[in-house]
Amino acid sequence: MWLFGRTARAGLKTPSRVKLCRTRAEWKGVYGRKQGLCTSSSCPPRTAPWRLMFFGTDQFALESLKLLSSSRKSSEALVETLEVVTLSRDVPVKRFAQQNHLPLHSWPPVIAEGQFDVGVIVSFGCLVHQRIINKFPYGILNVHPSLLPRWRGPAPVFHTILHGDTVTGVTIIQIRPHKFDVGPILNQELYQVPEDSTAEELGAALAVKGAHLLIDTLRKLPERIEVKREQGHA
Repeated sequence: MWLFGRTARAGLKTPSRVKLCRTRAEWKGVYGRKQGLCTSSSCPPRTAPWRLMFFGTDQFALESLKLLSSSRKSSEALVETLEVVTLSRDVPVKRFAQQNHLPLHSWPPVIAEGQFDVGVIVSFGCLVHQRIINKFPYGILNVHPSLLPRWRGPAPVFHTILHGDTVTGVTIIQIRPHKFDVGPILNQELYQVPEDSTAEELGAALAVKGAHLLIDTLRKLPERIEVKREQGHA
């Protein structure tokens, strides 16, 4: 999450961005042949409940994981299987998964063919290789706290506050390899930035809004994929 203390516009540091976390040669040793993602016409007839793998680390990601976890027990039964990929250090997502007995995977995960339908990645910190993305017929969805393509890349909440934006939002995209935050948009919702909001406060609000938008997207995922739109230039 983007925590910058109590001052919203002064003394801020842009957090360092994320890395590939694996060399090309190492990836070849982990994953086999390449598959393709579904299109609206090629996906097998599948609806909720989804078999889902979640990638995340921090408090921002935790809000989405909590809602996904609770949805397994709801009458809606949106999620059938929920497993978690996180980093080795002690982070909020890892603690929640351990406390709630969710299966944990190290990075990068070893995924069997047909094991999952869709992935969700929130504030994870590593570029995801195409071979991982292709293990999920419905792709990997990302919850991003800005109205993409605005503030694509690192620290979107920081930039929203620093530049005095009065309106921001959350965006759900299908991720693509090689670059962050460039995939097609499946869902998007505006949010009015409260006056005098700090980055910490805004990040917390967008984490909750993003989690609910993710659930809304999963309810009608095939339809969302069918009408997805490519991003323009930031």
